[in-house]
Amino acid sequence: MSFFFLFFLLPFTTLFLLSFLRRRPPLPLPPGPKPLPIIGNMRMMGQLTHRGLARLADRYGGLFHLRLGFLHAVAVSTPEIAKQVLQVQDNIFSNRPATIAISYLTYDRADMAFAHYGPFWRQMRKLCVTKLFSRKRAESWTSVREEVDSTIKTLANKTGSPVNVGELVFNLTMNITLRAAFGTQSSDNEEKFISILQEFSKLFGAFNIGDFIPWLKWFDLNGINERLRKARLELDEFIDKIIEAT
Repeated sequence: MSFFFLFFLLPFTTLFLLSFLRRRPPLPLPPGPKPLPIIGNMRMMGQLTHRGLARLADRYGGLFHLRLGFLHAVAVSTPEIAKQVLQVQDNIFSNRPATIAISYLTYDRADMAFAHYGPFWRQMRKLCVTKLFSRKRAESWTSVREEVDSTIKTLANKTGSPVNVGELVFNLTMNITLRAAFGTQSSDNEEKFISILQEFSKLFGAFNIGDFIPWLKWFDLNGINERLRKARLELDEFIDKIIEAT
């Protein structure tokens, strides 16, 4: 019954959205490839590597627009425009977009990386400066410097050979985090912790149709929503065990 209901509902919903969008006045957006109804330029997502974006910049200029479903994206590819975005008008572009996965796993941006620029972010920054990055605290970060030195030596020893930078950075981050959490690189919980980090990393980059077409958020075809709930629960339980053990 539900299948037939959706079969008849989707065409009417599509027609309604198309008629609504046609009545809206066009926004003064930069040039870009012509989007399709509903999905926009999502069919091009597999081509949006640095080379693909460079080809689009050659065609549409240093500032061009892409519509990914209902999400508007602007690509910048010239130093002059990048300076406007990152320096001259940085307060306008300071907030980072968050996917459904990021919002859920960070408890609705309750962290420094994805929090909106505002009172909460400034308070978090103040705590980091006074409690984590103070001179006295920095002197106790010998383990972090040791991990960085070890990574640099590993990189130097592979001069002239191909290097997987992603793997190198992941191992560095993992070792620093393990030392901060357990005081050593190795731990009885190391495998569990690495597994949680890897799942978080996969979920942050996983495709979710709800990020681009909000009214399809419920359509969990690849099981992302269930994985999100499980991953956050596992991390919470893992951290609770560490707190109880200290």
